[in-house]
Amino acid sequence: MKKLSYLLTIGVIPLIFGCQSATENSTGEAAAMDTLTIDRHLRVLASDDFMGRKPFTEGEEKTVNYLRSELKQMGLEPGNGDSYFQDVPLVEITGTQSPEMIVKGSGLNEAFKTLDDVVVYTELVQEEAGIDNSELVYAGYGIVAPEYDWNDYEGLDVKGKTVIVLVNDPGFGSGDSTLFKGDQMTYYGRWTYKYEEAARQGAAGVLIVHETVPAGYPWLVVQSSWTGAKLNLDDENPPYKCDIQGWITRNTATKIFGAAGIRDYSGMARSKDFKPVSLQMTASVSVKNEIKKDMSRNVVAMLKGSERPDEYIIYSAHWDHLGVGEPVDGDSIYNGAHDNASGTVGMLTIAEAFAKAANKPERSVVFLFVTAEEQGLLGSAYYGQNPIFPPNQTVANINIDGLPAYGEMKDLTITGYGQSELDNYAEAEAKKQGRYVIPDPDPGKGYFFRSDHFNFAKVGIPALYASGSYESKEKGVAFIEEKTQEYLSIRYHRQADNYLPEEWDLKGILQDARLLFNVGHRLANETYFPQWSEGSEFKAKRDADMSLRQK
Repeated sequence: MKKLSYLLTIGVIPLIFGCQSATENSTGEAAAMDTLTIDRHLRVLASDDFMGRKPFTEGEEKTVNYLRSELKQMGLEPGNGDSYFQDVPLVEITGTQSPEMIVKGSGLNEAFKTLDDVVVYTELVQEEAGIDNSELVYAGYGIVAPEYDWNDYEGLDVKGKTVIVLVNDPGFGSGDSTLFKGDQMTYYGRWTYKYEEAARQGAAGVLIVHETVPAGYPWLVVQSSWTGAKLNLDDENPPYKCDIQGWITRNTATKIFGAAGIRDYSGMARSKDFKPVSLQMTASVSVKNEIKKDMSRNVVAMLKGSERPDEYIIYSAHWDHLGVGEPVDGDSIYNGAHDNASGTVGMLTIAEAFAKAANKPERSVVFLFVTAEEQGLLGSAYYGQNPIFPPNQTVANINIDGLPAYGEMKDLTITGYGQSELDNYAEAEAKKQGRYVIPDPDPGKGYFFRSDHFNFAKVGIPALYASGSYESKEKGVAFIEEKTQEYLSIRYHRQADNYLPEEWDLKGILQDARLLFNVGHRLANETYFPQWSEGSEFKAKRDADMSLRQK
């Protein structure tokens, strides 16, 4: 997920104003950061020589070795014992769906075509997986959320069965801002959560009903993103996985629910009194897999704290992109200059500022460059499941993914605004730079759950994801919207995402890097642990972990 995709909403009301210059009240280290360093790193990481920085390729070797060399030269210590690397075992699964999903029962005997009507796959590392005459159960939104007193699986045994669930969560489109978080997607609305919860409940299969508005993307995206070769973590102790997971179209769902006598399936699922319904049907579908295993790497370095070295601030950015593909206009390399060479470079710049600081921070500061974000946040997911630093000793995560290349910005857009007290730190630093703060203008699409900070949040660590995204300091809102549309239409995940020194204005990247440095610098020199806000779906995990710390 990239921040530039937010900028299609207009009329956002600024929350905070300030009048100081960009460097006033900043630390000396932040003020000393410069665009020359940013340019130097961009010319390397976004070059054709790095071959699109895809895991399992020569581009990965060049990227991780470059990062290690630069971090070592700065004087930063290895972050994983005596190594700058954390091995991330990955498996590439290329699945071929059976031609049809057969559904029988309640007067229905239908062969739904895979790809057109249904898309299924498996994350199980085995040559074949499937469901065979598995009972279909409608489980509403497929949510178990104690803080909302909500349990769509209450009283239901789904072991060996296949659940059909709705995308997003009950609040979206309800007109009720008190139902979950209204139109702002919660963690429970993400498709990843629905797969995980169905598996925790023991289901053999899980199918999500696709609808474009609550999903945030059309069926075409499902067809392209959930087929073909996919990377997954190759853990020895993997989390729960269903045999089959996937999506069905709205038309497919309507046929199935209609045969079961259910008309307003979404309306009934919004009620807290909803009870899961056996559809009195069975489904059969399978996937055959080609399997390839290999090892990728996160890169990790640290600056040990002078007073409380066992408390950690973790900066994160993903180093990977999409590698080499079919030529378009003679260009076959997905250089990923914005996505995410810009964030990687921003973090290198921040790391150098910490390394050169006259006084060491009181807490340890960690710089984690993660792999395989483009394949599903896999590097950060692996770190979350195999943390180098204990989560209850980790103060905060500051994630960097796509920094603005159009000069200084007037705004600071905080994705997931209101989730944690880290907003207060970001707001204070934005004010010093003369910037206002706005929340993500399109919260229904769940962008808070679509970059690497999410995997820190899942294990309870408060996470900040913020950058200038909405209004250029010199050229205004319309200029940024025009650039955003251009990026989305011709550059995003395309070969044209190149570093263009003659067009890019690096002062925007520098401005955000200084701000995020200052946030981390403050966190690293105080004793307080920022908290999740009341009502956040990540608060319970953090509270439980911190209570163990105090024992």
